[in-house]
Amino acid sequence: MKLNSVITISGIILIVCGLVLFYSLQNIPDLEPELKALKHLGTFAGLSGIGVVIAGILLTLTSRQQPSFEKKFEGLE
Repeated sequence: MKLNSVITISGIILIVCGLVLFYSLQNIPDLEPELKALKHLGTFAGLSGIGVVIAGILLTLTSRQQPSFEKKFEGLE
């Protein structure tokens, strides 16, 4: 598996983990500090995952081989 796809997949996993952490905890004002920290960690993980996915996509796009545009003009002489 190429490194570009591994980076993109790990970013998607980070986004999913962040969504689970963020939405599994209710937004109660008197929530314990440990649970609030987990909710904030979910936000951080989700946003970091978005950045990692974008980096993986950019690595995939920049590492592509450029097609050669050399034309053979045989028979035009």
